[in-house]
Amino acid sequence: MDTILKVSHLCKQYSGFALTDVSFELPKGSIMGLIGENGAGKTTTIKAIIGAVRRDSGEISLLGGDNTGGSALKQDLGVVLDDSFFYFMLNPIEIGRILRAAYRNWDDALYRSYLGRFHLPEKKKVKEFSSGMRMKLAIAAALAHHPRLLLLDEPTSGLDPVVRGEILDVFLDFIQDEEHGILLSSHITGDLEKIADYITFLHEGRVVLSEQKDALLERYGVARCAEGEWAQIDARYRSGMRQNRFGCEVLVNDRRAVERQCPGLVIDPASLDDIMTDTVGGDRR
Repeated sequence: MDTILKVSHLCKQYSGFALTDVSFELPKGSIMGLIGENGAGKTTTIKAIIGAVRRDSGEISLLGGDNTGGSALKQDLGVVLDDSFFYFMLNPIEIGRILRAAYRNWDDALYRSYLGRFHLPEKKKVKEFSSGMRMKLAIAAALAHHPRLLLLDEPTSGLDPVVRGEILDVFLDFIQDEEHGILLSSHITGDLEKIADYITFLHEGRVVLSEQKDALLERYGVARCAEGEWAQIDARYRSGMRQNRFGCEVLVNDRRAVERQCPGLVIDPASLDDIMTDTVGGDRR
């Protein structure tokens, strides 16, 4: 597997929180969705990858080199963080002039094409932008210097479904040449079901799972159980449970095995949201 990003045994300790032994690999030509509850460590992981926070231990390889490789390496990264936007008194054209000096591959025509595509006024100050417009501006700037790897923290947060769909199409276009990659943190798991090739699930600073999305969704299921039926499911296949007025729903981590064990149960496919919320919630009877 030809990887564009590899994180190996990443650890970072804070007071009250720690990333512990975080490992995953992103192949070229693919999109990885990074999911987990608030405070799971997604943003810390991305900041460690770009060197915005210093890791305590572990290794991070970007584009075939260590992530501490200096400014030359950063030229090939496009980064959008949820809490980082441009100076509010500038407009998009002024921002473009500044970024042109910072990136050797800055493409004014491409930048302005994204401004038009995202319906962003070129001479309006950032302070007058909505949060969604600011996010679209950050995405346009991240793409305009022809990066090889995009690192995105909640890039579609606050955007309406039509604009989200347009941005997801941009991301899919970005990876078509099989030489680019995207790591995308998002709470909108439906977006990741549409475009992600891989999913890495963080919970309390640890990797719960990291695998191909299609294999993950094929393996997991939600068993609809009447009162007491859940007990017939082998405990090793139960990853979470939710009580409702009709009985309970059990998240199972091997749908085919449970179908063989309990042929009378109704087992529906699980969504990423089911997998995340039921795993984090555990047994909520």
